Amino acid sequence: MSTPATSRARGVERIIDIFRQLHAARRPMTMRELIVATGAPRSSIYELVAIFSEAGWLETSGDGSVFFGREMHYFGADYAAHNDLISRAHQSILSLVRKHDETAQLCTLEGNKYTVMLSESSSRPFNISSDIGVKVPIPWTATGRLLLGHLNVNEIRALIPDEDFVLENGTRIAFDDFLRDVQYADAQGYCCTEGLSHTFRLCMAAPIRDRSGVAVAALCFMTSRDTDPKKRELMLDDLIKSAKALSEPYSRL
Repeated sequence: MSTPATSRARGVERIIDIFRQLHAARRPMTMRELIVATGAPRSSIYELVAIFSEAGWLETSGDGSVFFGREMHYFGADYAAHNDLISRAHQSILSLVRKHDETAQLCTLEGNKYTVMLSESSSRPFNISSDIGVKVPIPWTATGRLLLGHLNVNEIRALIPDEDFVLENGTRIAFDDFLRDVQYADAQGYCCTEGLSHTFRLCMAAPIRDRSGVAVAALCFMTSRDTDPKKRELMLDDLIKSAKALSEPYSRL
């Protein structure tokens, strides 16, 4: 029989799982979908949704579907306002978008995946961007190559699942090729990739480094592969300058 402590721990795990499933779906989910996705008992999901709906952390629509509530927005806003790096990076990103009219982002690693923390889109009708918080395989990104520069070969091999070296189009990136990209990006202090996670996408990334010199995040431009070469040079130059400015002492993510 479960002890009270074990039951409480299981309840917390189910709460976390509900939030993660909603974030992964990026849309309201029905109770049935949540039950299937979490694998939790029906009674537990209904009870937890009721509790967090009352607290404002979740909201239930007229058709019974569930999504994040208003209180979650407040918590996120508080975090963004008081995290030094995010606060300063937001201003840098806005400046880059205003100057170049291209989508700019703050990107980092979360576990063994890449994710976007901040994103501002260009004003053009068609722009290329990645959704905030969505986890993407590291080998699919320019940022991923930058943020592994402090790791050795064995650490990189152990970090990245083998399946993550296969792109969406089915092409496999050879580990040795990826390793050379990581080493080259670390040496030159920036990374540019074309056509990896999206056929027409050009990604530029410049590292934001902590006090020890380790790249912990990156500023990125997401644009089209047909962007004029002269504009590319200007964008990359400004990206590197902005990332260096953000590499001043800051509170860790």
